[in-house]
Amino acid sequence: MSAQQGSAAEELFASAYGYDPAGVWAAPGRVNVIGEHTDYNAGFVLPMAIDRYTLVAAAPRTDGRLRLVSSAEDRASAEIAVSELAPGQLATSAAPDKASPDTSWTAYPAGVAWAMLRAGALPADFGGADLAFSSTVPVGAGLSSSAALECATVLALAGLAGGEPGPAELARLAQQAENDYVGVPCGPLDQLASSFGADGSVLFIDTRDLQIAPLPFDLAAAGLTLLVCDTRAQHDLGESGYPARRASCEKAAAVLGLGSLRELGEDGESGTTERALEAARDLLDEVSFRRVRHVVTENARVRAFIDLLAAGPLGGHGADADRALAAGKLMTASHRSLRDDFEVSCVELDLVVEAALHGGAYGARMTGGGFGGSAIALVPLDRVDRVVEAVGAALPQTVFFPAVAARGAHRVR
Repeated sequence: MSAQQGSAAEELFASAYGYDPAGVWAAPGRVNVIGEHTDYNAGFVLPMAIDRYTLVAAAPRTDGRLRLVSSAEDRASAEIAVSELAPGQLATSAAPDKASPDTSWTAYPAGVAWAMLRAGALPADFGGADLAFSSTVPVGAGLSSSAALECATVLALAGLAGGEPGPAELARLAQQAENDYVGVPCGPLDQLASSFGADGSVLFIDTRDLQIAPLPFDLAAAGLTLLVCDTRAQHDLGESGYPARRASCEKAAAVLGLGSLRELGEDGESGTTERALEAARDLLDEVSFRRVRHVVTENARVRAFIDLLAAGPLGGHGADADRALAAGKLMTASHRSLRDDFEVSCVELDLVVEAALHGGAYGARMTGGGFGGSAIALVPLDRVDRVVEAVGAALPQTVFFPAVAARGAHRVR
């Protein structure tokens, strides 16, 4: 995160409100290396926070008003009374030339304030706040711009009230805002990645018990990069098939008599997973079975990826190169499962993945909820130009940048 970005949030605050903020807080977006749509099934995920941040400059108020302004969307601004915060009650636009409220983003910080008040993380007499947001996390790219916005807001409001929630509490409050206020039934992956992120590390998260283990992931030192390929195909989890996929998984678990799909063949003994899937096939319709098969095999792919990391660094020579190639194959298998069994990919994502592989990537997959957004590719540094050229020829609108594992949510100043 650059000092310039922090200054941009402060400058926006001063311009919008006419005085200086009390502080600046930041939270990152994320890529999920592997382990997609497993988090709300109590499964395994492997995300990392990236060096793209949402910052919020903030100061307290005493009149019970929450005022919001963003550097995006032509400096969209909004305002709501703290006493009126409730699910479905969005902040109203303060711009006089707009006939209707701008609801593209305001529900997230409003929802955070509501969730924190409900949980007692803000005092009952919370007097409101002025908040100004600046971000380099692409919106709609499947890189958790909403989680970054939520986590930064939690830290800012807590900081104004004299508190500093730990990363687990931070993630819980942010997820609660998105689930219960915004109405998106996301799992905990995005908020946990944004709050627990660590420089040079991926996070191995068991979402059943929220055990989190940072693992070294210094790809540059190994001659590799994780290339983000933003298709620019917009994705919106609240309007996509995401809620339907979650409901389908929960229904299948109930039919199978399980608390979650994580439990299906989880003892790890040879052949257990395959036998459990075959038994499940007889109890489920074809679509539900394919949803279950993705979750079960995706959990196995995460475990296999972790085993590769435990055996040594991914790299460009000898056994290190073999591990990198194996990791890439797991990523590609993950994409094909998401495409065929879970059906959350799209034409643009499929084009990018296949083009990246044709250009020399070790592996590639969509990342995030799907239905648009970004793909990631594991690429040797000496092949990056070839991969970019191949993907650009297949989908010229694609925007590229390397994903660098970065620090999680924190106070900037």
